[in-house]
Amino acid sequence: MRGLDDLVRAGKVLYTGISDAPAWWIAQANTLAHLRGWSPFVGLQIEYSLIERTVERELIPMAKALNIGVTAWSPLAGGVLTGKYHGHEGPSASPSEQGRMSHDMTKGFLPERPQVDRIVAAVKSVADETGRSMAQVALAWLRYGAVPIIPIIGARKLSQLQDNLASLDLALSKDQLKTLDEASRIELGFPHHFYEIEMVRAICYGGLRDQILA
Repeated sequence: MRGLDDLVRAGKVLYTGISDAPAWWIAQANTLAHLRGWSPFVGLQIEYSLIERTVERELIPMAKALNIGVTAWSPLAGGVLTGKYHGHEGPSASPSEQGRMSHDMTKGFLPERPQVDRIVAAVKSVADETGRSMAQVALAWLRYGAVPIIPIIGARKLSQLQDNLASLDLALSKDQLKTLDEASRIELGFPHHFYEIEMVRAICYGGLRDQILA
């Protein structure tokens, strides 16, 4: 962090960010930077999509608490959320081309097939309701999270770029968000679920949890 601060002070870079690191490491680094008066990380790049939501356990809450901007790589899960691997053609899908998720080396990025099928089906359902492409639905969903997300899009064609950008004016209803959230929901695990136990909430908040959080 001292070395990065030197680069900022020298005017070689304006801000620093970090990609694909554990939340505890980033929090420790930024805490040290703030204590020493150094430049902290202001940007975080992580994989985030309807397919990959485990970052909601630690990384997203950390980014919100420390006011770190988030950019999401693979927001369409390598094309999976466009429907190209499930026979759903659209402006962002290229069924005639072999996608990156067709290779054995990249298949490890995806969860079990039943879960992927469930998520893709939910995206297709919302896409049909809105009259928009599946890619637009998946990208629009990122705007409704706990922190603003800047998706890193990887369009190969002009039509794909135009389709992706059209997601900016797509508004999703509460019911549509519920459909997407429920299909892609993950278990947050300990200690998150621990604080949802009624007895634990009573001990922590003295029965005033709602008033305190409000």
